[in-house]
Amino acid sequence: MSTQTEFVIPQEEAIEPGDHYLNHKFGLASWLLTKDHKRIAILYLISISFFFTLGGLMAVLIRIELATPEGDLVQPDIYNRLFTMHGVLMIFFFLIPGIPSVLGNFLIPLMIGAKDLAFPKINLLSWYLYVAGSLFTFYALISGGIDTGWTFYAPLSTSYTNTHVIAVGLGVFIAGFSSILTGLNFIVTIHRMRAPGMTWFRLPLFVWSHYATSLIQILGTPVIAITILLLAAERLLHVGIFDPKLGGDPVLFQHFFWFYSHPAVYIMILPAMGVISELIAAFTRKKVFGYHFVAFSSIAIAILGFLVWAHHMFVAGISVYAAAVFSVLSMLVAMPSAVKVFNWTTTLYKGSISWETPMLYALGFIGLFTIGGLTGVMLATLGIDLHVHDTYFIIAHFHYIMVGGTIMAYLGGLHYWWPKITGKLYPKFWSTVAALVVFLGFNPSFGRCATAKTRVTTRGARSGSSGKRARRRRSRTSANLRS
Repeated sequence: MSTQTEFVIPQEEAIEPGDHYLNHKFGLASWLLTKDHKRIAILYLISISFFFTLGGLMAVLIRIELATPEGDLVQPDIYNRLFTMHGVLMIFFFLIPGIPSVLGNFLIPLMIGAKDLAFPKINLLSWYLYVAGSLFTFYALISGGIDTGWTFYAPLSTSYTNTHVIAVGLGVFIAGFSSILTGLNFIVTIHRMRAPGMTWFRLPLFVWSHYATSLIQILGTPVIAITILLLAAERLLHVGIFDPKLGGDPVLFQHFFWFYSHPAVYIMILPAMGVISELIAAFTRKKVFGYHFVAFSSIAIAILGFLVWAHHMFVAGISVYAAAVFSVLSMLVAMPSAVKVFNWTTTLYKGSISWETPMLYALGFIGLFTIGGLTGVMLATLGIDLHVHDTYFIIAHFHYIMVGGTIMAYLGGLHYWWPKITGKLYPKFWSTVAALVVFLGFNPSFGRCATAKTRVTTRGARSGSSGKRARRRRSRTSANLRS
């Protein structure tokens, strides 16, 4: 007679059906004091989505205002504050923390077989620092905002404007520490907490891209923090660092600012590239072609990204020889990005492609990012940059990289991992419609900017084709009145 052995799970080890990170504990305190990387990722998702929405609404107001040359919707000074706060919120409080803080926080421990990040308490602290920085910036917003542009160029920001530069600078300064702690956590976790057998070249490309991003966060973010402190000292104490009237050098501020802010572009785009690598592999049912090249290209981008900052300053008075060197380096940094695009395209070849919503975002990313990258190579050419600097061509290039790249990847990643995050599937029809609307709506919006010849100025002194249209409209109106 056969016998069956019955295994009994001890009561203290039993897991209730349906018990998961979302409902394991209830109450506001269980979320605000959590050390679970998945819950912290959700906290980031809620916070970042708020500022994404706010910055998007500002973009809508900017577009409505630019529909006509005159200030029909807002006054010129309000317009200047509007586009400045749009840039600050979207860059420092959405694009830079977006993918690492949400998808990176949630997925990196799961991908490498770790229980959590290396420093769970520091992970929670990074979210509180993000919230603290965002509160200072939000206070400045509701108090009137700032009108310096998101770059805070001196001496406008240090001597002439009477808006809330210190409050916004403090908010960005505090949020920068959140970025540093997140990068530190990722590096230590990837180095020390990989599962047995998870060697470096078995890591998902998503992890490689976040590792490279973390290097930039740790090495680059302190520079912008120091720059903001110097800006505050100049504004409050008049010590003469950037103001030429006090013996300072405004070009020095640009060197400091862009030494961080160009690598910050790669803080925004490298995690997006990691997301696209995962989406391409999943929906072609193939491994990404040239894994080692794609992995090392992330490290190459992180290294070369620190060597190209002065291409933002070709018209700022730097020497011709320095400009030529930075022009060559700026073209060189495009090569590892091209490696990724070519390898993704090769992976698509003869793949069993599934046209799901995340894949639509991935394909949109490849097309839009390629346009943004090609325009970047154009801008690295001195002869072209001298003529299109400070025009809408620059705005188009930047948004093709940031919106066409980072946001497309962010939305694609959210859709792909949404069932993992929430346990529920997104509505397929409406998500497909949304992906198509984003792609089809983006190109007319910023493709037109790429062909515009209008130079970007403040609303109080607009020039170029918009000014000509306004003069033609006024002359036609006068002729009609005379007749």
